[in-house]
Amino acid sequence: MEHYIRICDIDKYYGNASQVTKAIDRLSFSVSRGEFVGVMGASGSGKTTLLHLLAAIDRVSAGHIFYENTDITELSEDDLAEFRKNNLGFVFQDYNLLDTLTIEENISLALTLRGGSRKNIREAVAKLLKLLGIEEIRDKFPYQTSGGQKQRCACARALANNPKLLLADEPTGALDSLSSQTLLETFTNLNDTLGTTIFMVTHDAFSASYCSRILFLRDGKIFHELLRGEKPRRRFLQEILDVLSFTGGKAGENSEEMR
Repeated sequence: MEHYIRICDIDKYYGNASQVTKAIDRLSFSVSRGEFVGVMGASGSGKTTLLHLLAAIDRVSAGHIFYENTDITELSEDDLAEFRKNNLGFVFQDYNLLDTLTIEENISLALTLRGGSRKNIREAVAKLLKLLGIEEIRDKFPYQTSGGQKQRCACARALANNPKLLLADEPTGALDSLSSQTLLETFTNLNDTLGTTIFMVTHDAFSASYCSRILFLRDGKIFHELLRGEKPRRRFLQEILDVLSFTGGKAGENSEEMR
């Protein structure tokens, strides 16, 4: 598979001269186009920092991050903003929806900011509403919908500009079990049918079992990796739980049983 992202010997430090914390320690790996990669690790392992570096909302202290032939560590702030707009989509735990806009308007906003005719925007939003299974709530406001519906709206908004990479930070953290499963099946469908590359940080083994590959972080380094391959998801989940058990990590509240 073609390597879409290459992370080359990156470090990330926080703090000042009197107290320095190394969040990422000489980390290197690659992500192929169309992969669904999960990152797991205990609190403080560096997984959220890594996501922020890939999302170009934080900068490395050393090393390089390549998206194809573009080294984002060398880009100016203006060029980084343009890069994020044209290449990345974001799904976060707290949805980040605007309560004064309807579900449809929240999705439309991303397209409106880029310009285009009203007709094209309406058609694009209609496709996303159908793809994410939220057509029936298009005229409702976020406070009138469930957590799972809000998160699928956030996912639709993230996909509005056809991103090359979807970044998800604990996307099921605020969802109940059924909503979590629905969202993860949506991610799988996007990955399978559209070839969307997905990079997801999660603490939950059940959520991670939907990924094709999992990187386990500890002290800013990758200490283990799992590939799903052709394994049934139940078996992959057990392998994840075995790693977490060995390292003393948490399985997550949704991981006790397969649904």
